[in-house]
Amino acid sequence: MITGVVGVTLWTDNLEVMLRFYRDTLRLPLHSFHEDEGFAAFELGDVRFNVGRHSGVSGPSRDPLRVMPHLGVSDIHGEHVRLAGEGVEFIRVPEREHWGGWVATLKDPDGNVLQLLQFPD
Repeated sequence: MITGVVGVTLWTDNLEVMLRFYRDTLRLPLHSFHEDEGFAAFELGDVRFNVGRHSGVSGPSRDPLRVMPHLGVSDIHGEHVRLAGEGVEFIRVPEREHWGGWVATLKDPDGNVLQLLQFPD
């Protein structure tokens, strides 16, 4: 029986840049980094968000909309201002959804599309 999502991994050939983006720019809490294995794990509650080097991946994402991780935030407007100020490319600024929450869409250095998600109060 499947009990939940425990992790998501984005594979890359550009680990150093991706590590800096997720650790330093997005400020995800680093759980572990194994340079010799080419793998970094970030801990987001009960879920591991990982970035790793993979020999079958090269260049930017060829289908960046196929999988879209959602990262929860408590202040989407503040995060948008901070990240845009650091040069992060947003393809959708924060907008309120019909269900009451807020969504903003951005790209990582490999062109993967991510969303910031703020649930309604």
